[in-house]
Amino acid sequence: MATKTDDLVEVSREEIGYAVQVIEGEETGNGFKLNKEGLKEVLFHPDVENRPVVVVSVAGAFRKGKSFLLDFMLRYLKQDSDREWMTDKEESLTGFSWKSGSKPDTNGILMWSKPFIRVIPTTGEEVAILLMDTQGAFDTKSTVKQNATIFALSTMLSSIQIYNLMSQIQENDLQHLQLFTEYARLASDYVREKPFQSLLFLVRDWYHIEDHSYGESGGKDYLDGLLEVHYGQQEELSITRQHITFCFDNIRSYLMPHPGMKVAVGGKEFSGQLKHIDNDFVVHLKELMPTILDPVNLVVKRINEAPITGKKLSHYVESYVKIFQAGELPEPKSMLEATAEANHLAAKDDSLDSYKRTMDDVSYMNPMKTSKQQQIFVFSRYVVLALPS
Repeated sequence: MATKTDDLVEVSREEIGYAVQVIEGEETGNGFKLNKEGLKEVLFHPDVENRPVVVVSVAGAFRKGKSFLLDFMLRYLKQDSDREWMTDKEESLTGFSWKSGSKPDTNGILMWSKPFIRVIPTTGEEVAILLMDTQGAFDTKSTVKQNATIFALSTMLSSIQIYNLMSQIQENDLQHLQLFTEYARLASDYVREKPFQSLLFLVRDWYHIEDHSYGESGGKDYLDGLLEVHYGQQEELSITRQHITFCFDNIRSYLMPHPGMKVAVGGKEFSGQLKHIDNDFVVHLKELMPTILDPVNLVVKRINEAPITGKKLSHYVESYVKIFQAGELPEPKSMLEATAEANHLAAKDDSLDSYKRTMDDVSYMNPMKTSKQQQIFVFSRYVVLALPS
C-alpha cells in the first residue's frame, strides 16, 4: 500500500524527470530492440505530442563524458530565468547516469522524460526540447554494425547532433562520421534537401591553444581548416569532407578545456560538484550552453521542411527501427521507403484530427444526431489527404 511519503517521492520524480530507455542494445552486441512503452512515455507526453520538438543528441565514443555533458544541459534548462545556474559549488550533478572509469555506462538510446517548453522569439511558437543520450561507440562488446546503427538513428531523429570527441578531430573520426551518415548521402539522389540538420563537433580536453583558442571562435577556425577541400588533396580525404558538408545544414565546432584531474580520476568523493571542476571548464560550459539551448538558437526538428511533433516523431522512430532490425544495414531505397511510410502515418494522423474537429463542428451546429451521410461526406474530404501518392 502506497504511503503519503511514496506519493511525494513519485510526484517529485515526475516533476524532475528521469532517463527513459527508448532503444535497448542486446547483450550480444549485434542488435537492439525498441521500447515502445518508453517511446510513448516521452513522445506522447501531453506537452510533447502535438508540439514541434527540438531533439538534442550527444554521440561519440564510450567513456568520453557524453552523459556528464547532458546533465549540465539539464541543469541549464531547469534554471529560472532570473538566477545564475552555476553558483552552487556543492551541488551534485544528476540526471542521466554517468560515472568515472573504463566501463560503458549507457546502453542503446535514452531520452529524458521531462520536456522543456520554450518559445521561439522569431515566431512566437512553443516548442518542446528533448534530450537524447546514446550508447558510446567502439567499446569492447559492440559491433561496427551496432555502433553505426545507434549513431545513424540518433542523427536521423535529432535536430542537433553533438559529436563528442577528445583532444582533436582525427581523420578516423571524420571517416566514422561518413560511415554513419552514408545512407543520407545516397538517399539524397531522391530528395533535394540535405538529410540532416545541425552538427556540432564538441572537442573536449583541447590542448592546442597556441593554434586555436577555446570556444566557438577557435572551433570555427579549426574546423574550417580541417574540412577544407583543396587542389592536390587525396581523393579519399576530399570525398569524406564533401560528404560531411553535404549531409548537414549547419556544421560548427566548439573547443573545450580539460575539466581537471578530479573529474578525470573520479572516485567516491566526486559527484559532479563545481568545486572539483577547473574554472576554465566552467566558464566555457556557461558560454557553450546558450549556443545550443537558448531559444534564439534552438533548431526545430524538420523532415521535408515540415516541423515534426512528438506524435509524428514516434512514427519515424518505429519506421527506422524496423528496417535496421532486418538484420543487415539497409539499402538506401529501404531507408526512403521507411521515411515514406512515416510520412503517410503522419498525414493520416493529421487527416483524422481534421475529420474529428469537423465532425465536432457539424454536431455542434446541428443538435440533432449527425446523419450517416454527413459523416461519410465529411470523412471523404479528409481521407484522401492521407492516401499515398
